[in-house]
Amino acid sequence: MPSFPAPDGTRLAYHDSAPGASGAPLLCLPGGPMQDSAYLGDLGGLAARRRLVRLDPRGTGASAVPEDPASYRCDRMVEDVEALRAHLGIDAVDLLGHSAGANLAALYVTRYPARVARLVLVTPGTAAVALATAPEERLAAARLRSGEPWFGPAHAALREVTAGRGTAEAFAAVAPFFHGTWDRAARERHAENDRRRNDAAAALHTGGGAFEPAATRAVFAGFDRPVLVVAGEGDVNTPVPTAAAYADLFPAAEPAVLPGAGHFPWHDDPERFTATVDAFLERRPPVSRITPDPGTRSAMM
Repeated sequence: MPSFPAPDGTRLAYHDSAPGASGAPLLCLPGGPMQDSAYLGDLGGLAARRRLVRLDPRGTGASAVPEDPASYRCDRMVEDVEALRAHLGIDAVDLLGHSAGANLAALYVTRYPARVARLVLVTPGTAAVALATAPEERLAAARLRSGEPWFGPAHAALREVTAGRGTAEAFAAVAPFFHGTWDRAARERHAENDRRRNDAAAALHTGGGAFEPAATRAVFAGFDRPVLVVAGEGDVNTPVPTAAAYADLFPAAEPAVLPGAGHFPWHDDPERFTATVDAFLERRPPVSRITPDPGTRSAMM
């Protein structure tokens, strides 16, 4: 397993889909937060078109546990990403962040904007930019699944969660809404994701001082490199209007929505997902666009 030293000496592992290839890699940051990168896999077959380099964040997967637990904080992990870029010998990287990994990607752009050639945010978490989501946006996305046999209990649990009354049982019950199809494969992936997350590290990842949203938004407003924001039509974690609002933070981001997809769109529609990302990286027009809906916004899940 290839690895490199972080600035604090922690040995970090990464997975390279095409080691030795001359093409520019797409550096991929997983979510969770603090989950290893295995769940990204080949991103729906994108590895057949692009060289993917997946980072296992410190304390996850094949990466070592740091001596200082405070180094799990998102802003401190920015230097891990920069160390990987330097290790790969690339002046400016194509960077992909999924879910909570988008927060780390956002802070990397904030600190090292010249080191990012192109940015892909997939169903992004929004803590780094303090972008909230109205409860009705989540409920509207959920209602797209109203014909599913599990819809009633899951939707009732989602109402509790969006009202701020979510219990552990309620959060578990809304799991089907994160996947385009709640079949056996999706249930197995969901359970495996839970097992691969470093919960102790996750509790420290977004601790006080991790984010400075005003500073990040200011950098985004002047960030003129290509940006793609991918949303799943039925994703209750990052609904379409939230993804559209995120794209609006950049001068000219390309927002794309994948019909029928959830929070993990490369599983729900791998062909469309890979075509969308590959087209963007080739600087071709995006596959589809998001039309943002007006409305009030409130606290995030």
